[in-house]
Amino acid sequence: MDITTMNDAVVLCQTLRLASPALPIGAYSYSQGLETAVAKGWVVDESTARDWIEGLLRLAIARLDLPLLVRLRRALATHDHARLVFWSHYLRASREARELADEDRMLGAGLLRLLGDDSWAQQACAADVPPSLPLGFAAAGLAWGLPEQAALTAYAWSWLENQVAAAMKTIPLGQSAGQRLLSGALEPLARAVTCAPGIADDDLGALAPGFAIACAHHETQYTRLFRS
Repeated sequence: MDITTMNDAVVLCQTLRLASPALPIGAYSYSQGLETAVAKGWVVDESTARDWIEGLLRLAIARLDLPLLVRLRRALATHDHARLVFWSHYLRASREARELADEDRMLGAGLLRLLGDDSWAQQACAADVPPSLPLGFAAAGLAWGLPEQAALTAYAWSWLENQVAAAMKTIPLGQSAGQRLLSGALEPLARAVTCAPGIADDDLGALAPGFAIACAHHETQYTRLFRS
């Protein structure tokens, strides 16, 4: 095996590692409002689950999380601390429910702890930079030698797989339905990853009010499978 082929294999393995549900940060324990959407009857079957998940992928992940991951990664890569602080606080302010903000902070902090004393993680852990999952993915992507698009793909796939798993548990859906949901979301996911670096600052922002309402209601939902 030549060096280039081996390096490509390592990058692929690191991308799969970052996207894996086995990554020990606890992402599997959150439904991001989906549990409430099921409880309220907004999501009741495979079709409505597809509408919910793909809608969030287009209107939230593609318009906020992924382009901000790009900005955070580039700020880290160029050691631009001012922009790192600015975009980290921008992301924090964009989380519309306490549940979303707390999840983002805890998952991001968990991923940065996993990176240990890596120099990218140390830069991301500066006292005035609030931790977030996009920041953790930005640091992990740099630490593990991933190209920007690979880190974006890992983030989007990780989110998608967690949402489908939550739908399978709460609706519930079978494994074949889960695979159909994943297959159907491949094209919008690829489009989101491809377009994220080109989204202008003025075009940033999620537009999913029902999602924000569901996350806020989930904080006080009487019975829950997922963490609030």
